[in-house]
Amino acid sequence: MAGDTETKTTGEYIGHHLQNLTFGNHPEHGWSFAHSAADAQAMGFWAFHVDTIFWSLLLGLVFLFMFRSVAKKANSGVPTRFQAFVESIVEFVDNSVRETFHGTSRLIAPLALTLFVWIFFMNFMDLIPVDWLPWVAQQGAEKLLGADPHHVYQKVVPTTDVNATLGMSITVFVLIIIYSLRFKGVGGFVSELVMNPLNPKELGMPKVVWPLVMTFNLVLELVSLLAKPVSLGLRLFGNLYAGELIFILIALIFTAGSAWFAAGLSSLFHGHVPAWFWMVATLTILATLWLNLKNKLAMKPTLLLLLLEMLLVGGLAFLGGQLMHFGWAVFHLIVITLQAFIFMMLTIVYLSMASEHH
Repeated sequence: MAGDTETKTTGEYIGHHLQNLTFGNHPEHGWSFAHSAADAQAMGFWAFHVDTIFWSLLLGLVFLFMFRSVAKKANSGVPTRFQAFVESIVEFVDNSVRETFHGTSRLIAPLALTLFVWIFFMNFMDLIPVDWLPWVAQQGAEKLLGADPHHVYQKVVPTTDVNATLGMSITVFVLIIIYSLRFKGVGGFVSELVMNPLNPKELGMPKVVWPLVMTFNLVLELVSLLAKPVSLGLRLFGNLYAGELIFILIALIFTAGSAWFAAGLSSLFHGHVPAWFWMVATLTILATLWLNLKNKLAMKPTLLLLLLEMLLVGGLAFLGGQLMHFGWAVFHLIVITLQAFIFMMLTIVYLSMASEHH
């Protein structure tokens, strides 16, 4: 939170937010949680990013529960708004699969729906203010486990972890190989690798140069094949990592301020803002939004109240930060949706290409 940033340097604040909660076999301490980036690096390749695993599994379960509950309650009557929303997503994904995948497979549509919604949920975590969930994790670890909050890390956006994005893309790559072997056979798959893009038989080349041309084709096709999972994973990771970094910079820039006019009521606590203050401030803002949703407060007074509340809570620094956070979040909402869509569509395209004879 605001007070926490004042006890850290800029580099420490950014580094803390970009560090995963890592569990692994440390050369000196054995199996334990990393207390720093150096500890995580010392644990080597087989260390586990616990926060990435936890949030990705949790959001996957949320997806399963939401869509299963809608499927169970679906009937021929008038659908609820949420049911209509879920059905529109299913129809959108189904149309995308029908237009892109030209083979026959019962796996593609469920896979595409899972990838699109699951990745969107993981990306959506980037819109939660960067300090909230890490602060909750620090307080919980300190109160329940007696841990040092400065050594508790919580990176809540799984798609900003390259291990998660490459893990998904490698799974897609395995499916590409399986589909290629299933629809083309071993001979057809190998022939596609060595006879494209330059087919020596169709070009009428002498057989003496065929091995050279086939070797050249194999190198090109292997590079193209291996580039698919790498580009698929790094594209998603790079866009979300950059977005998270901008949110962190916004939070960092607009949490400073010592005077009341610059920092609002939070300056009364001299950098050690208690949890109840943020809870009351958050509930006040939520109450204002709730009154607007219930049509008990018009839009113009609602906006003025929200601006006044944020100004009182954190002063000009907090107000400026929230406005910038909201502006970037609106734009980033397009980015996270687009990245989920691109990952889904490229997966469908790659599997369609794997099932077709060239």
